Amino acid sequence: MYRRCPASELAPVYGIAPPAPPVVNKKSTDAELFLAIQAQQVKALDLLYDRYGKLVYSTALRMMNNVEAAEEVTQETFLRLWQRSEIYQPQRGSLSGFLIMLARSRSLDRLRSNKSSHQRLQRLQTNSACAPDYNSPLEFATVEERAELVCKALEQLSSEERKVLETAYYEGLSQSEIAKRDGLPLGTVKSRSRQALKKLRRALTPLI
Repeated sequence: MYRRCPASELAPVYGIAPPAPPVVNKKSTDAELFLAIQAQQVKALDLLYDRYGKLVYSTALRMMNNVEAAEEVTQETFLRLWQRSEIYQPQRGSLSGFLIMLARSRSLDRLRSNKSSHQRLQRLQTNSACAPDYNSPLEFATVEERAELVCKALEQLSSEERKVLETAYYEGLSQSEIAKRDGLPLGTVKSRSRQALKKLRRALTPLI
């Protein structure tokens, strides 16, 4: 289960400097929070964790399939941004997109160290190589617009179609492996995947 870990708890462990007088709040934009993080204001890191912690955690959990590992990846993701804020380049895309990319990267690093996950890792790496960098067209819309559009797009999928896509993307299984594991005809899996992608493409066209 996702457990929020505020910057105030991380500070003593990782040697984060005491917070400066607060100059940001919950209404601050991502850009304002990032500037505050560059100025080493712990309050900004805390607010960013509140805003995107669950998103980063869910990304890591679906890849790692392990609650403890996902929580660690989530903390590492935000601490990485705190310790090396220069790795994020605002002109290349949104901060939320960058955090997701970073969480995926750190999850892959952990899978790489697990020999039993070798085949799964290869598939995930292939998916990552084919996926756009964090400056995709969707990143130029606001977080609220993207979230609303994606939610509406997913609502158009049946539960079976959504399951096939999530299994292929987050677990790295091929269509034949999904069919074998779920006891489905391969043609059914292919059909559900094809229909799901068509629906998503039509729904996301305005931002692509």
